Amino acid sequence: MSAVLASPPAALAPPRGLLLGTKGWSGVMAAVIAILVLAPVLNLMVPAGSALHLSDYMVALVGKIMCYAICALAMDLIWGYTGILSLGHGLFFALGGYGMGMYLMRQIGRDGNYKSDLPDFMVFLNWKELPWHWALSDSFVAQMLLVILVPGLLAFVFGFFAFRSRIKGVYFSIITQAMTYAAMLLFFRNETGFGGNNGFTDFKRILGIPIATPSTRMVLFVITGLTLVGFFLMARWLVGTKFGRVLQAIRDAENRVMFCGYNPLAYKLGIWTLSAVMCAIAGALYVPQVGIINPSEMSVPAGIEIAIWAAVGGRATLVGPIIGAFFVNGVKSWLTVVAPEYWLYFLGALFIAVTLFLPQGIVGGVRKLLGKNDQETRA
Repeated sequence: MSAVLASPPAALAPPRGLLLGTKGWSGVMAAVIAILVLAPVLNLMVPAGSALHLSDYMVALVGKIMCYAICALAMDLIWGYTGILSLGHGLFFALGGYGMGMYLMRQIGRDGNYKSDLPDFMVFLNWKELPWHWALSDSFVAQMLLVILVPGLLAFVFGFFAFRSRIKGVYFSIITQAMTYAAMLLFFRNETGFGGNNGFTDFKRILGIPIATPSTRMVLFVITGLTLVGFFLMARWLVGTKFGRVLQAIRDAENRVMFCGYNPLAYKLGIWTLSAVMCAIAGALYVPQVGIINPSEMSVPAGIEIAIWAAVGGRATLVGPIIGAFFVNGVKSWLTVVAPEYWLYFLGALFIAVTLFLPQGIVGGVRKLLGKNDQETRA
């Protein structure tokens, strides 16, 4: 564990003044083409009987994993580049999901089981009107603003008091986990107006368009993919700025940063709030594609898994956590079908293996291997 928690080496960056190198831009363009062209063609135009057909199941699965990849990227910004390990980012992901879910529940209208303007769970609980925090839930624009503002404000307030008190290390991780667990218990209660342990499901429409059609799912897939690419480019730009270099200095020697006249509070608070908003947006994109949101997204294992994705892929690399999210969740989707009882054992073994043998993650291991090969070639 100590090897994984240690500060990662400085990431290999493109020459100063360039956002990405030639290979980096080639990879980004390949990803954009796959998202905008390849996936829609294979899903919507290639016949279902063809070996090249991309099934609706795979579209939903990849779309879900891309949402997870955004969370892993957000984790890399605070953990890999700033040295802040959060085990509570599942809370921000879930808050964004609930914000979108509230809007989708209102879009059901009278198509629910009880043919009421109220969501079915409210009718079942004998509620007569919407609670106050549902007042704007019928407006897509208002709810999307709340998806950003509510998690962002919560992260800002929590971070301000935590960072001002100079809480760090394992104590900060435990507090974030406790905060998330407390929120999960709150959302489990029926009287809070969030559907209790069942959460929200049975969505019908988004912006008046049926949500279960292949074309709608593909639009959500494309939006999610482009959002992931956009956040990656934003993160790459951010870590190359003065702000990003100060973050890395805080990670490596916070006391020296203070001695040089910088106030770490503003920098840590800024990146912490940004990462929370990224997770919230990922949660909002996740819900219409998966079709459900409930308090389990705030569970302790959910928060830990986000950190595992970043660790497995490679911290302080940006692309590594994305790879880690795809690798871990791809294996999870396969293993939970073939041998579901072994999934948690595999996840624990994977984390131990990364700690012992790949402390810099998959990307770090590949770079080390390529470096050795280059040295052998020169020799």
